[in-house]
Amino acid sequence: MSERTPLPLVFDEPRGRKKPPPHLADLTPDERVERLKELDLPGFRAKQLSTHYFARLVDDPAEMTDLPAAQRDELVAGLLPNLMTPLRTMEADRGTTRKTLWKLFDGALVESVLMRYPDRATVCVSSQAGCGMACPFCATGQGGLQRNMSTSEIVEQVVAAARSLARAEVPGGPGRVSNVVFMGMGEPLANYKAVIGTVRRLTDPTPDGLGMSARGITVSTVGLVPRMLQLAEEGIPVTLALSLHAPDDELRNELVPINTRYSVAETVDAAWNYARTTKRRVSIEYAMMRGINDQGWRADLLGDVLQERGDWGWVHVNLIPLNSVPGSRFDRSTEEAMATFQNRLIDRGISTTMRDTRGSDIDAACGQLAASEG
Repeated sequence: MSERTPLPLVFDEPRGRKKPPPHLADLTPDERVERLKELDLPGFRAKQLSTHYFARLVDDPAEMTDLPAAQRDELVAGLLPNLMTPLRTMEADRGTTRKTLWKLFDGALVESVLMRYPDRATVCVSSQAGCGMACPFCATGQGGLQRNMSTSEIVEQVVAAARSLARAEVPGGPGRVSNVVFMGMGEPLANYKAVIGTVRRLTDPTPDGLGMSARGITVSTVGLVPRMLQLAEEGIPVTLALSLHAPDDELRNELVPINTRYSVAETVDAAWNYARTTKRRVSIEYAMMRGINDQGWRADLLGDVLQERGDWGWVHVNLIPLNSVPGSRFDRSTEEAMATFQNRLIDRGISTTMRDTRGSDIDAACGQLAASEG
């Protein structure tokens, strides 16, 4: 087995880094009022600023005409500081897929993707700059972890996409964000506090938040078992997506190094616990890699692993054609291998679909655009 980057012993905020400025998306409504009072500004203006940000999706202070001109700049600086700057936006699928490379306040680079379909609009967000999980087939994992993102930095990716849809900048006319998936750069559950804060901001009713349904939000993980157990007790009915990628410890130790700490059995048990506790079906993410994890017998083993925990209805398998990273030894499975793998799971009664791959021509695999910019 090749050498791997050592995994961190803890999954908390990296120390010694300057934090982004406070933003209203980091704060509860009461905390927003207190923030303005600390700045000797009228606390009642907090709701107006929240309305501009979450309900009206305004990003130009000149449009906030209900704020007094003499205080407008101070109010905006106090609760709506600029968090990130778009460096590049690339389009695919006739403009319905838009990938944006963002520069954060400290120079870190992250990516988000807006994907518009006839019946929904999904935003894929990053939760960390880089990633410390060191999965060898992932572009982000090759660069290591720079830092956790703040709640407001994650929220801003969604709000920016919401603005683009509302302004009809995406083909299909004015629209709304219906789904958010935490499947961009980083391991969401390694930045647990900020990710949960983001989910609460997205689901808080407007103007306190974006007013989304929690059922339209998916939080992914490579298998941080303690955090998976914690998420089950949050009382927020998000979908949990477990990036499994292998049904056996021998292979998963290599593909997903955190497996050396939490085995396949422990990880799938935690996913089963989430489904049982929340009554929400769990998604099993499985990247299809040619000659690595796409053998028919591994499909059968995956079926065994999932079915032995309970009725098959608790889980859905999402097969993902690998978006290959240049220079990597990992390549996408053949169409025949993927079809065989899918059919063997379906034949066992396990709900299984093949993910629609969008944006492969714009470096849509997480981390590819940031890596090319760096």
